[in-house]
Formats: sequence, C-alpha cells, structure tokens
Amino acid sequence: MSGSVSIAYCEVSEEFKGAAHVAARDCRVYCDLLGVDPSSRETMAATVPFAAGDVTAGSENELQSAVIGCRNEVDLPAVIAASNYLKNIRKRAFSGETPSRLASDLERFLDDNREGVWENSWVRFPANVLNAFAERVFAEDLLEDKSCPKGPERQDAAKFTYRCGDKEFLRLPVSYVLKLSLAQALGEMPVSMAPVVSMGQDMMGHFLSDNTSPETFSFHPVRLDSRTGMGREIAAETAKRFLFCQILMQYANRRFQLQSHGQQALIYMAPNPPVRQKCLNDLISDSFYRELFMSPCLSGWDRGEDKHRYMGLCHSVLSRSQLNAVAKLREAGIIANNLVVLPNTSNVSLANNGTHISLGSRGLTQLMGDPKSGISHADEKFLGDLSVKVCEHFLPLFVGTYSAAPYRLDFMDFHPEKVLGFLPHELDFTHLRMIWRRWTKKAKFKVFGQPLTPFGPLWLDRMLQKMFRFSGDFIPDFRLVDYLVALKSTEESHALDGTVGNHTRLKRDLEDLGVFDSGMSLYMLYKLREFNVMGFSGFEGRYYSLFESFSDDMAKAAAMQALITAYAFQCILSGTIGHEDIPSDPFTESERRQVFFGTAIDIPTFYVHRESRNRMMLRLVKDSEKMRFSRRYSGYMRVRNISYRRALIALLRSDAAELIESMGLEAVISDLEERMEYPDKFSTTGKLTRGILETAGAGSPMELSGREFAQAAESYYGNELRRKHTAEALEFLAEDLDRIDGMAVLGREPYRRMLDILLEGEGAVDFLQRIRKGLMREEVDAPLLERLIALCILAVGINRDACGNN
Repeated sequence: MSGSVSIAYCEVSEEFKGAAHVAARDCRVYCDLLGVDPSSRETMAATVPFAAGDVTAGSENELQSAVIGCRNEVDLPAVIAASNYLKNIRKRAFSGETPSRLASDLERFLDDNREGVWENSWVRFPANVLNAFAERVFAEDLLEDKSCPKGPERQDAAKFTYRCGDKEFLRLPVSYVLKLSLAQALGEMPVSMAPVVSMGQDMMGHFLSDNTSPETFSFHPVRLDSRTGMGREIAAETAKRFLFCQILMQYANRRFQLQSHGQQALIYMAPNPPVRQKCLNDLISDSFYRELFMSPCLSGWDRGEDKHRYMGLCHSVLSRSQLNAVAKLREAGIIANNLVVLPNTSNVSLANNGTHISLGSRGLTQLMGDPKSGISHADEKFLGDLSVKVCEHFLPLFVGTYSAAPYRLDFMDFHPEKVLGFLPHELDFTHLRMIWRRWTKKAKFKVFGQPLTPFGPLWLDRMLQKMFRFSGDFIPDFRLVDYLVALKSTEESHALDGTVGNHTRLKRDLEDLGVFDSGMSLYMLYKLREFNVMGFSGFEGRYYSLFESFSDDMAKAAAMQALITAYAFQCILSGTIGHEDIPSDPFTESERRQVFFGTAIDIPTFYVHRESRNRMMLRLVKDSEKMRFSRRYSGYMRVRNISYRRALIALLRSDAAELIESMGLEAVISDLEERMEYPDKFSTTGKLTRGILETAGAGSPMELSGREFAQAAESYYGNELRRKHTAEALEFLAEDLDRIDGMAVLGREPYRRMLDILLEGEGAVDFLQRIRKGLMREEVDAPLLERLIALCILAVGINRDACGNN
C-alpha cells in the first residue's frame, strides 16, 4: 500500500518521499497498537479504523418550526404586539425621537401575513390538559437544577405560564412541546405497558433545541455495514426520528388543544432562516430578538438557565463577529470606500438549520477505554487532527451533491459586507479577494468591463439593476456562506496541529481579536470527537445542509464520509501522509477550504500557489485536467473546480480501491460521479431546486426575485418536502413493524404482549397501513396516535437491541 501511493506523491516532490519514510517508521508502532495489518492493501483495508465493520454512526438534526394561525391567537405576534419594545418605539416615534417608520414597519409585519405562518413561534394551551405524568415532567424541567429535585424553580419560570380570565395557560417553544407530547402519550399508557413507558422516558432526553430550532439526536448509535449499504442504517434512524417528531406534533395539536385555540404547529426540514424572521430581525434590537427566539433550554440540560445564557452568548458573539468582519473586508481591499451597509447588530445566522453526522470507531473507542492499550489522548489528538486535514480536501465532493441550501440573490443583495457573511473569519485575505472577484464575475456585474456592485441606497441600486439588467445569482448552498462553519487558525495558534489543547489556545486568540468567545465550542467543518469528552472516539461532519431524500442522499453521504475517514487513516498508518505534508498554518488551511466555499457558491475556478506547502493539494492540482498557470495571479495555478473534484474521485478509485470494495461502495462512487457531472438532474441542489420551482410555477431560479424564490422554498420545505420525508420514513418504519410482527408470532417478549395490548390481534403492519392515509393528511385522532407512538418506541427498542446498545 505505502509503496504505490508514495511513488505517486514522489512525482510531486523528492522532499515528500523522505517525509513519507520518516512517518512510516512511527506508523508501524501505531499499526501494532491499533491492530492494523499493513502487510498488503487488502489487509490494510480490512483492519484500518472506520472501515467496514468498525464504524458506528449517529446524527443531530436541526428542524424548522412554525405555527399557523391568525395574529391574535398565535404567541409570536401576540408577544410582539403586547411588548414594551413596541410600546416604547411608538412613544418615541410620537415624540419625534425616532422615525415613525420604525413603529409602522413593525406593525406592518404583524398585519401583513396572509398565509398566517409564524416561524419559530411558541404555542399556547390550557395547563389543565396535561395528565399527571406530563405535569410531573414539566415541573421537573422548571427546576433551577434538575439534579436537585427539592431545589428552587428557575428564575424565569413565570414566563412559561399566564392567566386568561380564571384559566391558567402554558406558553412553550415547539422544541419543548415535542418532549411534553411524548410525556403526555406515555402518561396515557396502562401499567401493563411499563417496558414501552421505560423506553419512552429514555427517549425524552433526545429532544432539545439548538439556539432557535428544535433539535433531535439519535436515540441510539447504529452500525454502518456493507451488507446493509453502509449509510442506510443512519438514514433509516434519522428518517424514523423525523417521523416520530411528526407524530408527536400531530398528537400535541390534538391533546393540547392547539387546533381548538387557533394554532397548528408544524416541524419540517429547512436550511435557511425564514424570510419573515430576517425581516423582523431588521426591525428589532438584538436583545429583543434573543427574547423572542433564543431557546429557554427546558430540556436536555440540568441547569437550563445556564445553557440559555450560553445560547444568548452565541448570538451576541456572532452578531459582533459579523460587524468585525466589515473591518476585515476593508483591510482586504474588498471594501474600497466608506459606502457600506452595516450588518444588523442582531445576527440571524443561528436560525440556519443543518444535520451533523458523527462517526465512531469501535476499535479506537475500545482502545481509548483501556488504560493498558498504549493509546493515549495525545495519540488520539495527533491522529485525529491529521485525519481531519486529509478529509477536508474531500469535502467539496459533498457540497450540493448530497445536501444543499439553494438560494437566489438579487443585485441589491451583493453588498460584500452582507453577502460574504463570515468568510472574512474563515479565509485568508488572498483567497477571500479571489472568491469575491470570481463571484462578481460569475454574477455578471460588469459595466464597460468594470465590476459594479450595489452602492447602498435602495432606490439607486434598483435603478442600476434595471438600467444594466443585472439579474443577480443562484447559489447551491447559501447556508455554508451565511453561517460560521469553520474558524480560521491564527498565526500563533493552529486548530489542527495535533497537539493537546490547541482548540483552547486558538479560542483565546480569537477572543482577543473580537471574533469568538473562549466559552463557546470551536466551529469546524469536520470535528474530532474525543473519547474523554464524548465517550467515543470519532468525527462529526458539520457541513450538511438539507437532504432531499434520506435513503438516496443521506445514506450515500454517510457512506462517503466513512470512506474518506477510513482513507485518511489508511494514508496516515501507511506512512503516506504526515502533519508536515499538510501544514496547519492559517494560509494553508485557507487554501484548501477555499475550494469548499467556492463549491457552495458555485465558482468555477480557484487558485493554488505553485510553491504551496500542502503536498496533498499539489498532487490533486497536478492531476486536475486543464490546470494552467494564472495570468492574473503571478505564481498561482488556475484550477477548475470540477476538475479538482474529478481528481478527488480518481484518487479514491486508485488509492482506496480496496476500501471501496470491502465497504461495498462501487455504486456509491458511480452515483457521486453522476451527481457531479449532471447536477441539474441528479444532485441534491438540482432536486431541491426543481421542487421549489414547481411550487413557484417557474422554469428557472432567475425568473424569480430573491424574495420570491425564498418564499417558494419555504412553502416547498414545509409542505411537499415534509410530506415526502414523512412518506419515506413510513417505509422504514414498516420494515421494523414487520420484524416486530414476526417476533410476536414467534412468542418473543415483550413484543408479543405489547402488540396484544395495543392492537388486540391486529398486526402492526396492518395497523400502519390502515391509518397511513389519515396520518399523511394529519387526520388521525389522538387515541390512534398514542398506539402509533407506542409502536415507534417498540421499533426503537428492537433496533437498539440489534445494535447492541441496550
């Protein structure tokens, strides 16, 4: 293995050959400690960490919530209308202290909502609808510290209740209503169903909220195995968890009397902040925004108020960081004068939603848990950081192909201080300038050969757009630009140099620079999950936006993530790549990440310096077709993005052939090539865009304005795509229920007894088929939903037992 790959690298540099041999001497020790057999390519592929049979997976999913209803009955508009904030700006406008527009625009926001959809609103319902078990769960979650059952309540406990006449009402975020809905269903189950109730209680802690959005994480890890298609199991677990949320939401709409009080709560997958929420953010202060949208953290943490303050810290830090990015753009020469549109002091980027897929190595986890194994935390960090650097080169393969966040930008949106988002904190100035020049060229903002971007006054920008027929641009994954996904290292502190404590040192540097806060978790594209923190050894992929299909997109993405991770360890343990071959300095880091962000924007080319210190990048560039030296940038090579991605696949086909075969991923690689070569037809960007355009009745994104495209996208995500995801998840659930039916027939407990109690002789699959249409139409009554919730819990139990996680 090491010989053939080293030869390929030696074509780039003799210096690399020596480095590989030095690394190989250390790698033999690691191979012995990890139980890896390097005697042949086949044995290496069979024994390397994260290969087939060794890898487990779990996922976290951020969801979009919305409440449908008129402004007088839905919590969000009611809170705004009754707020001191609105009263104060009305009075200040009346006295002439502030423009009357501030109050009138906010009132217009409340009045002008014909669809009656209020994203991220809370819900209100009578307190007496809760049964005894749900009441007990709610009371426990109101404690200041849940580890002290006899302690005081949270100081903000009063905000979750109010009185209307002589009746007490609850007002709660949708994220928490999911958990309370499960508690309500469990409280309705008879004592004879104690096993289901016990499993359901374990599942309640998996309903959280990520800043604003409802978040769930895997009820149990799954094993990725070539016999089941590698990524299929994590896709199935995620799909069924999404379905479970849909069922709980329907149940809450009925049992908590939301519908009879003029509200219908929805949850679905949507990657970008809602249009109306962005508009509201421009009308209110950052403090009031946090009051309306930051999660109170009732579930998932012992000290919820402390976590809530952390959520507020994240929002205030990112808002400050975006303002600081303006100064960086000025330093980079992208802003050449004082004509800027200052970003709002309140940043809405935390309302972006994505999926994180975490992979774990069973072998590494076992060794890390054994004090006598000879593998230490320092070894895990050394190998893990290097693996991340290798994997980051492959991340452009995932963007737009497997997940996406299609977005339409108008000419008026192209203020660099707004549209470049957090990129000034993620890329070196050199690469940032290159991306901005290519982006404006792609969008065709030129007049008489000179680039032209908006000036600031809206009337002037509209006139320029009309005069020069500027149409704007279409972006495959705007979430990756609009959200802080990967902080750049500093010259003194590197995030991936393989040393223990490097993240802490970097966060301190970034805090001093006003970019970040040392109390926050470091944002990265691919993050090492350390054993002493997480209880397993692995990696978290944080670059996924929205999957159009669980089985077609997410399953294949997870399989590819496992492949590149196993390949990274293969390279390291064979002596092919060491830390010295991919330096950790900020410029080299930015050089490889520019490709990732350029792919998200769909920029056709990027530039690599001919004397780059990144030998892996040099090899990939050398293997890229139609590479040439740049006429504009002296000393740089001009590389086509599509050619680079083809080179990545070619590298995997040649150097990871045995891994691909042992993991059964030949068809996945071919599918990836189709997605990449024919994106309009096969990629996730293409599929999502088709659905959005069908909703809008348009033939092309450029036929719509940015707002029209965003509104069509939100409608598509909340309706057609939500139903598609639900239908797909029902197929996965039916497979589990078929297994449960079979186990009941064989007399296996507790499945036989539970089905007898629940269905009184009817098969689980037959029951699902009987209520399926009603479930899709959201017409199933509460007692039947309680039965379905119990069946879903049984399905989680059967899968958890099969994975050895009981």
